[in-house]
Amino acid sequence: MKLNDNEKQAVIDRIKNNEPLPKEYIYKLFADEEDVFLFWNGRKEEVINTALPFHSIEHIDEPRKETGEVQRTMFDFKGRQLKGWTNKLIWGDNKLVLSSLVNGPMRDEIEKEGGLKLIYIDPPFAVGADFSFNIEINGDTAEKRQSVIEEIAYRDTWGRGISSYLSMMYERLKLMHQLLAEDGSIYVHCDYRVSGYLRMVLQEIFGETCFQNEISWKRKTGSSSEIGKGTDRFGNDIDTILFFSRSNKIIFNPQYVENDPEYIRKFFRFRDTDGRLFRIDNLANPGYRPNLIYEYKGYKPPKNGWAISREKMEQWDKEGRLYFPKDKEGRIQRKRYLDELKGQSVSNLWNDIGAVSSQADERLDYPTQKPETLLERIIKASSNEENIVADFFSGSGTTAAVAEKLGRKWLACDLGRFAVHTTRKRLINVQRELKESGKPYRAFEVLNLGKYERRFFMANLTNGNLQQREDVYVDFILEAYKAQPIQNHKTLHGKKAGRFVHVGPLDVPVTKTRIEEIFAECRDNLYTSVDVLGFEFEMGLNPYITQEFKEKGVDFRLKYIPKEVFDQRAVDKGQVKFYDVSYLSAKTNVQGNKASVTLVDFITGYTQDDIEDIEQTMRSGTKVIIQNGQIIKISKDADNIINREILTEKWTDWIDYWSIDFIYEDKKEIIKLKNETGEIQETWTGNYIFENEWQSFRTRKNKEIEFTSAPFEYQQPGKYKIMVKVVDILGIDTSQTIEVEIK
Repeated sequence: MKLNDNEKQAVIDRIKNNEPLPKEYIYKLFADEEDVFLFWNGRKEEVINTALPFHSIEHIDEPRKETGEVQRTMFDFKGRQLKGWTNKLIWGDNKLVLSSLVNGPMRDEIEKEGGLKLIYIDPPFAVGADFSFNIEINGDTAEKRQSVIEEIAYRDTWGRGISSYLSMMYERLKLMHQLLAEDGSIYVHCDYRVSGYLRMVLQEIFGETCFQNEISWKRKTGSSSEIGKGTDRFGNDIDTILFFSRSNKIIFNPQYVENDPEYIRKFFRFRDTDGRLFRIDNLANPGYRPNLIYEYKGYKPPKNGWAISREKMEQWDKEGRLYFPKDKEGRIQRKRYLDELKGQSVSNLWNDIGAVSSQADERLDYPTQKPETLLERIIKASSNEENIVADFFSGSGTTAAVAEKLGRKWLACDLGRFAVHTTRKRLINVQRELKESGKPYRAFEVLNLGKYERRFFMANLTNGNLQQREDVYVDFILEAYKAQPIQNHKTLHGKKAGRFVHVGPLDVPVTKTRIEEIFAECRDNLYTSVDVLGFEFEMGLNPYITQEFKEKGVDFRLKYIPKEVFDQRAVDKGQVKFYDVSYLSAKTNVQGNKASVTLVDFITGYTQDDIEDIEQTMRSGTKVIIQNGQIIKISKDADNIINREILTEKWTDWIDYWSIDFIYEDKKEIIKLKNETGEIQETWTGNYIFENEWQSFRTRKNKEIEFTSAPFEYQQPGKYKIMVKVVDILGIDTSQTIEVEIK
């Protein structure tokens, strides 16, 4: 500390008077620690150290089975390994995910595979970062806006300034640093708005000696898109990729680009009798090994000798690799053939990789998608086959897709539901391509933090008390739903717009038994309408209540409680939306020991827009909106005449993806937890893992989808449960179980 007595007293007085400290005082307080240090408003040194268990939602063992042979008891290198690493796609807040990886049981699993060797991240760095996406529907396009949780995590973070962005990144980068293997590396993709800040943050966390490169990627081809926008600055065509290592021990495989014609013309001017291009390299090295002064085949050596031994000269001569000039006074030189060269070594200026073009096969129309060639260079350079590669802002899944193709193991994480769904489809396609070409591929599992994440959020909102009283939790959810609490009821907690409200439990699904209890209270009090809010619902509950209770005079509406409910900012802004649980109907066709599944119906009540408000405020033109399970095109002419056209003409328009587990409930979901002594315990959650055996989905190039599965052949007679999972065009999952009997 370099404060004199007067300055110390000034600091004390300012603190007592609640006045800000001058920056020079702040720097002097820490002057003995570092010559240069980073400081921003809100900086905290501690990082989260929570370890939550991961829930396994789904296993994609094979890209698709057209036959029904069951291979779950065998080890298949081209499917999910019974032992060893299974690739992981995680849906959740990457801060909690990283903390759980660093401090939880999965860390041991990562270390057994050699550790995490490479992290690539492309975090949002635009002030107006937007993670909405477009839905093509019958020739028109609707926009699915980003979820509130994405908006708050990204856009609102930027809205509070660079200090909040740095705090967000600092904690996550510190966790990534802890997770990396000793010989691991990290690549952070950013642009001019944050590259300077992030480089300083990375340098502080990883250390000055672990800075490897600042890579400039020219993401655009041709002229700058900024041309014509003004004369006050040059166009911005460059992204920055910051490359740091965990230590001075580093995996690095040099990368090369093919020699361009100009390079060949300049350096490879000679041809051998067989037509091969070669250049000549000087064999003299002045000042190096001067004792090797001798003549070779009558040619006089250079003044300072050859830097090559006579044995090497004789070997090259025998191989025809020496170039002898006609003049005996000339210098013997070595031939260097073009095919010996790997190409030109890649520098830190990458101008040979363009952005994903509109016609590219890999294009997914995902807003932040990066080209596979970019990730291919990074993954090849800083990892080897069988190494684990990770991306904690995975977006459309480019890192995972390229890692799979290059024989790496991978781990991908994203906050957005649609990002995870896009990645799932993309990786299944990669599996299919590898399977068709006879190449090995790994299965992957879809994970989240489930009820433990909800417990964590709830505990933080109530000062860390995990033993939440029921009324505190219920009041919290009612506030987010904008419902008024009511008293003196057993199962009903609130009322909104004339409908009663039941708040489902934090930890377990809403069950049929709970619905029956609610119905009994409604019947006794002559209530006719109830909204049932829940984080999870027992499968098949929607068809059940439709069949059982609607004719008995009680209208039940099941609504999901979104994760956004735990962010008080979203609650305060009134942005939390509870969306209806979709209705799914499927039937089976059993022929002997084979069964197939056909989708019969799908109904969603998803609402994003208010059509009346939009019609009143919009100008002439067209707009596509989503309300009450319909996508509607609104047209307004110059005379303010409005026309509505429903684009989702049939239920099949809503289906984007569906998959089947033909033998559901045969694989229990086991989670790993650390007890108070640090020992790992395995616990059955009471749920089962969905093993994805057959799937059909739409792609950008092929919008067609099948609605009847291939038949599955059962090996033994008996009763089985089939689970059907549908993901609609908004990325929302709905499931149903069906019982079949095989004789």
